[in-house]
Amino acid sequence: QEKSSCLSATLFGEDCEISHDQLYELLKYAALGRSHNATQPSWCRIYHQRHLAGVVVIILNEMSQLHFYKFYLQFKHLRRVFQQRFTLTPSANFPASLYGERANPKPQNTAQDLNSPGGDCPPKSSGLQRDPIIRKYGEKKQGLTSYTLTLEEQKKNDYPIKGSPDCKGYMYTECDQQRTDNSPLFGLDCEMCLTVKGNEVTRVSLVDAQGQCLLNELVKPETTVLNYRTKYSGITKKMLLPVKTKLSDIQTRLKKMLPHDAVLVGHSLNSDLQALEMIHPSVIDTSLLFARNAGRRFKLKFLAKAVLGKEIQCEEKLGHDPAEDARAALELAQFFIEQGPAKVAELNLEKLLTDEKLAEASQNRAAQPQGCRVQKQLTEPPRVPRACFLDCLQVTGQKPLLLGREELDPSGLCQSNLSSSNKQILQRALEDVPQSTFSIIQFSLGPEDIASHPLAGLCEKVRSKLTDMLTIYAGPFEESFCLKSVRKEFEMCGPIQSLNVVAETYQPYVCIQYEVLEAAQLAVESLNETEVAGSCIKVQRPVTAAMLDCDVWIKELELDVENEGVIYVAGLKNSLTETDLQEEFSQLKDLETLFLPKDLQSGKHRNCCFLKFWKPQSALDALEVLNGWTVKGSRLRTRNALASGHLWRWIRQTTHSNGQQGGSILHEKMEQLSDSEQDLRKKVKKLDQYIKKLYRSLQNNTLCIVLFPGVN
Repeated sequence: QEKSSCLSATLFGEDCEISHDQLYELLKYAALGRSHNATQPSWCRIYHQRHLAGVVVIILNEMSQLHFYKFYLQFKHLRRVFQQRFTLTPSANFPASLYGERANPKPQNTAQDLNSPGGDCPPKSSGLQRDPIIRKYGEKKQGLTSYTLTLEEQKKNDYPIKGSPDCKGYMYTECDQQRTDNSPLFGLDCEMCLTVKGNEVTRVSLVDAQGQCLLNELVKPETTVLNYRTKYSGITKKMLLPVKTKLSDIQTRLKKMLPHDAVLVGHSLNSDLQALEMIHPSVIDTSLLFARNAGRRFKLKFLAKAVLGKEIQCEEKLGHDPAEDARAALELAQFFIEQGPAKVAELNLEKLLTDEKLAEASQNRAAQPQGCRVQKQLTEPPRVPRACFLDCLQVTGQKPLLLGREELDPSGLCQSNLSSSNKQILQRALEDVPQSTFSIIQFSLGPEDIASHPLAGLCEKVRSKLTDMLTIYAGPFEESFCLKSVRKEFEMCGPIQSLNVVAETYQPYVCIQYEVLEAAQLAVESLNETEVAGSCIKVQRPVTAAMLDCDVWIKELELDVENEGVIYVAGLKNSLTETDLQEEFSQLKDLETLFLPKDLQSGKHRNCCFLKFWKPQSALDALEVLNGWTVKGSRLRTRNALASGHLWRWIRQTTHSNGQQGGSILHEKMEQLSDSEQDLRKKVKKLDQYIKKLYRSLQNNTLCIVLFPGVN
């Protein structure tokens, strides 16, 4: 979590697990920026790293993801403030996974050691002056006006030019105001289909300097389509059938949206403007900005990965996403302007491209039949240890800070302090963290608390509670009721894991266990005291001691900051694809992304999805619009999201491995909480308060990460 928003994570739904390599990437780049061979993380992006006031890593020793769920209500500050939350894969060497391994045990490396060719902090290339970027722009940073194409460059690269006979009938944006280095940037990208006329626009996206999508619209071609180019455009005949928007409509909207000093950014933007039949005087073309020798150009996909650490135009997606491409081009231009030509040249993009091609060729040569997988794994080279980036911090005079157990820092690098209590650690942290740019603060429950609450017992309690929350009982039904009709009605709330008839009651009841919390809650809210299969039924959860605070859990899950702006939609037909749903929901305002869950075994889509919106109010508006809405003959049911991606995945793993039904409907004897468990809850609540105090003391623009590393 950041004291102000500077980090964007792209993971949603099932992509909620990160490895220690990805954590290391994030911490290294946050600590060092572009220096010492550090690069943007591959899975998220830090904006304006040089404005970071510091990095604070809080470690809750011996606690794991399981403890977070068990004491969810006690972690009030954590779940209401920290917006990004991910499952962290296990690590055999936890300290090294945080900041890397030291190549030798010397207490401190010298600047000469760190700048040697074999180290993690290589010297600048002596051939920097020969780099085409340096030859074109020089080494000094310049404003954005230095990177806009001149009129001659536009003519040379086939841009539509005002007054050109080839551009007769083109619309001029009339953005004639003098450009300055503060002029606004806008990313633009189009997808085209081949028609009788040639390349015609079928989709247009425009994003602003903050990456906000201002326009993402399908366009009806004027003439007959010869080739939809679906593999690249993502456009199908079905998608364009209901579209009424014409090119002239888009031209008018773009002209109105662009300020008079706007600078358009795109990758090979000339083809987009030609297809749009529009003329704009001030452009930045990222295919020309990142200059190469002999007139060659880098692809946008490569630049996004090499410079921004972003994967775009993924093969599993149907076609390119113009909003994604426009945003990538915009961020590339922003990076170039902010960092300057010298920093860009230091990336050595030509070498990165060569290495990528060699790796692909090697991978193709190494491809083996299915039966050789084990042998291939056995012959893989040993993993090269990651260098310790704390060394690089020391060289620049930035002393890392470590408070807590000494075991985390065998190298003697940090200012270690073996404190006897969490309170002492907090007091030291409040004093010392403001003076450090990189701090690791360790809190601990204590070995006696962990010993008195073994993981197996905790796991069983959490699993049992989650299973009961996923379970509902419905009835009573008539003796000859139709089970198929009941299943069909309850499936409208979401995917069902199991459905069984309860035989112990005077009249038949059914016990249904759902796969997602939202489905169970939706069933309770929408089907209780309604007529199903000819009977007026009651829908309720199991009455157990653990479920007495279920309503509190549901309320707190809804308030969880990670669920803000996310809604759950059920009642979808299994035949609907992600493309179908994108098309159906395209009219919803501020829709950021759509997640369509899959069955782990069959790989088929579930009958529900999650929609994430840029603004919470837009999510609330969408709830009203979609509830009762019909899609392909199927009536939708919606509600606020309850379970974030990492919890949803964990629920499936635990309930599938457990395979039990919900708790008994009979009254369960209330068991008094043991003194040790009450004490443990108080300690966890106190830890949450300590994190709150430390977090509130941090400067703005501090990256703060809380880790639950587990016991092994």
